Amino acid sequence: MISFPTDYSSIIERIENVDPIRYGKTRNFIDGDVTYLSPYISRGVISVKQVKEIVMQKGYKPYQTEKFLQELAWREYFQRVWQSRGTAAINVALKQEQIDVQHEKMISSVANATTGIEAIDEQINKLYETGYMHNHARMYTASIVCNIGKAHWHKPGKWMYYHLLDGDLASNNCSWQWVSAVFSSKKYYCNQENINKYCNSHQVSTFLDKSYEELPEMNIPDALQQTVELSLQTVLPKADTVNIDPSKPVLIYNSYNLDPNWRKEEDANRILLLEPSHFASYPVSEKVLEFILDLSKNIEAVQLFVGEFNELLQLTGDAVIISKEQPAFEHYTGTKDSRDWMFPQVTGYFNSFFSFWKKCERYL
Repeated sequence: MISFPTDYSSIIERIENVDPIRYGKTRNFIDGDVTYLSPYISRGVISVKQVKEIVMQKGYKPYQTEKFLQELAWREYFQRVWQSRGTAAINVALKQEQIDVQHEKMISSVANATTGIEAIDEQINKLYETGYMHNHARMYTASIVCNIGKAHWHKPGKWMYYHLLDGDLASNNCSWQWVSAVFSSKKYYCNQENINKYCNSHQVSTFLDKSYEELPEMNIPDALQQTVELSLQTVLPKADTVNIDPSKPVLIYNSYNLDPNWRKEEDANRILLLEPSHFASYPVSEKVLEFILDLSKNIEAVQLFVGEFNELLQLTGDAVIISKEQPAFEHYTGTKDSRDWMFPQVTGYFNSFFSFWKKCERYL
């Protein structure tokens, strides 16, 4: 079973062990040679640029690693979409409304891992156990929920985000919108044959054991009829006092910025800010919260503050406030450092990943 160590040396070791050629050949298979770096990237411990540079130092040519670099770029693309279009758009609809929606609830059998699609149920249980789900399995699950079960994407998307160690609003929401044709030109469908191929299963006679021509015409299968209202909450620890020296800058960390090397040499107050309002809107599980707190231990002398940004400001006096640019925390005031982009020259909104990638290729 995959595990996710939180000490920084183990994270760097994981980057150094990446084989981008094998990754490119096997990444779509459930047991493929994937990197398991996404939780550290999404939490801002490492950056896609850092991963690219460490891997490419081994002497690979860009053409050998194109698939690997593209997957890193997908994450950056979603971040640029979020940065350009704003949180409202990635929470609702980036291109068009989802069609053929029957309800806006969670499908019970998906939440309970009892869909009857054995490979998918196994992956949902692994999500609950480890906080991770293979990207292909995420697409399969979203397709079953939205395009076969005809649920609106938003609440099931929140369910998945809640459990993911690598929960990232841009990657998660844009992907759910892509599958449900809210951020793409057509819905993404998977059938049992495809699932069997990439999940090493041999199941037949399921509601997905059909041709791709049949899938869009299906009625909702019995297994996907029952729905449930989600109740997702984050119980934050109590930590509303910090010791701040107002003569030193205050560096603000959060669940998307846990970079232990950020302004590392500066003599500063270092505050991990967990805002109840943020987690009320975007709740995460106890497992995810524990992961965030454990990752923060890589930041020397960091203090935890649980409260709103404005409440923290009341304690900082005249100290300079510094954070990293991040659409989820636009309300932070003070200086905002840029994130460490892989392609800093490629900014703004692109209508598709491949138009974005075409421009990125110039800088490889």
